Amino acid sequence: MERAYLAMKNSGAGNIAIGIILIVVGVTAGVLSIVSGANLLRHKREITF
Repeated sequence: MERAYLAMKNSGAGNIAIGIILIVVGVTAGVLSIVSGANLLRHKREITF
């Protein structure tokens, strides 16, 4: 019985850690895409085809 609780505790802690890492990666990717898009919009007059 105790091993089941220990396994549940470890998997819960692992899921929380993975969730925090995914939130940080998602926010970072979002900020980078916003900055990149703003940079493209700022220089759109210089683009010639």
